[in-house]
Amino acid sequence: MIEATPLDGVFVVTPRRFQDHRGFFSESWNQKTLEAAGLSLPAFVQDNHSLSHQVGTVRGLHYQSPPHAQGKLVRCGRGAIFDVAVDIRSDSATYGQWFGTELSFENGRQLWIPAGFLHGFMTLEPDSEIIYKCTDHYAPDCDGAVRWDSCGIDWPDCGTPPVLSDKDEKAVPFSDFASPF
Repeated sequence: MIEATPLDGVFVVTPRRFQDHRGFFSESWNQKTLEAAGLSLPAFVQDNHSLSHQVGTVRGLHYQSPPHAQGKLVRCGRGAIFDVAVDIRSDSATYGQWFGTELSFENGRQLWIPAGFLHGFMTLEPDSEIIYKCTDHYAPDCDGAVRWDSCGIDWPDCGTPPVLSDKDEKAVPFSDFASPF
């Protein structure tokens, strides 16, 4: 199933799960199936996998600028996260607006985030694993971040202060951000 979001180009993708007494089987990525449903995504060149131990871990808000801008297809392989995309396309009618949704092992949902968006997430369960496909390789010289709490995102209350990296703590606030898109 493919669901449009309020942000043009961002979609929630929920692959079918075939369940029986053993568990389930799912094609987490099938280009033909998505194209038959009307969603044609760019080619993926890199898969990333991260593990966050503590509830309330925030990673983001990150982007890669041109010429190595990345689109991402994000899913949660274990646990649960609140996954967020923020539109940073300068000419977009939804510039600065965000969309967030829960991705979990249980719901099997994925979020397609095209290039031109910030991406971040907060873990909702301990030992949450995030797996995502990227449309370009990581390029350190194009890597950027915006402060996680500066875009008006309604983050879940995990009952503890967020766990952040040094990079994310020092990221620029959205009000000082100059979009490369």
